[in-house]
Amino acid sequence: MDDRIDRLQRISANTRGLLSLAGGLPADELLPRRELAKAFLSVATGKANGLQYGWPEGSEGLRSWIAARLVARGAAVTAGDVIVTSGAQQALAIAADLVGIAGRVVATEDETYPGALDLFRGRGARTVGSETRGAPEGSACAYVVAGATNPRGLPMSGARRHGLLASGAALIVDEAYAELRFDGVVEEPLLASARDRVFHVGTFSKTLAPGLRVGWLVPPPHLAADALRVKRDLDLQASGLAQAVLEAHLARTDFDEWLSRARRTYASRAARLVGALRRELPWVRFIEPRGAFAVFVETDLGPIDEARALAVATSHGVSYDPGSAFRPGGELEPFGFRLCFSALGGDAIDEAVRRLARALREVRALRAA
Repeated sequence: MDDRIDRLQRISANTRGLLSLAGGLPADELLPRRELAKAFLSVATGKANGLQYGWPEGSEGLRSWIAARLVARGAAVTAGDVIVTSGAQQALAIAADLVGIAGRVVATEDETYPGALDLFRGRGARTVGSETRGAPEGSACAYVVAGATNPRGLPMSGARRHGLLASGAALIVDEAYAELRFDGVVEEPLLASARDRVFHVGTFSKTLAPGLRVGWLVPPPHLAADALRVKRDLDLQASGLAQAVLEAHLARTDFDEWLSRARRTYASRAARLVGALRRELPWVRFIEPRGAFAVFVETDLGPIDEARALAVATSHGVSYDPGSAFRPGGELEPFGFRLCFSALGGDAIDEAVRRLARALREVRALRAA
């Protein structure tokens, strides 16, 4: 990422009155503060081992919970197949290390999660968009955000799924938003169809709370021991306290009811953002999302200095995520950006888009000049 953009985003996050459409944060009112506080007290004062060292693979109770949800979706896994990780990012890192991507191609969607792109490039891979294919011949692997994509919030097409399964390539499948489709559909995981080459990645960051930093990895069976070794060498174990709190919380709450509430909230906010964009910025392009946290917008402004454009936006009191960060080749054209509706309420979304419209008018004028 351009250091200027990173600096602007950090400043924006701490600017009073600025409306942020950046970051992919869950709705603050959906964070189960009171419930997690009760779970924490039960762990801290009880006989649970959350304050002690644990095993690298993680809590057996939490792994059993994760495995049971995957089994309900058609995957043949057990708790012994699951490794609890320090967020989904660590699961991606373990998978990338086991695939061996240095000097090789990682195929992705035409836009995807920047944290994964940075990770793969940092390990010496070349990232290439392959939206209409499974994975180009000779690729180390394909990385796919299944269920609802990031940044577009769209389900995987049947053609894309078929191409991935037919490719024979290793698949790193990120299900960060898989349970956050607005229609409530949770598809059979790719894990169920290609157990021998799918690295299944999941997380509680989008559905419960990112601050817990709890994710998981289900590696192919023949790489399970290696995955556990890499996990152990990285940090010995994911936070035992966070795992114990999560396990206690999940035992006393209805997670599916919680998900239903979250889907309704995000669907309403997505509709509000789409309506505001059509009203205030009718000349931009986007596809209405069907899940997740964001809308990806493109324009006809041509190549733009993204840091300069973001600086203009922040001067108008609004922030967003520049589009090049989501493109495997880092392309600046067409000028685009991700707008996250997840963390803003209805009226704030309307005002944020009004500010964005004013900022883009200024960007257009500067470009014309």
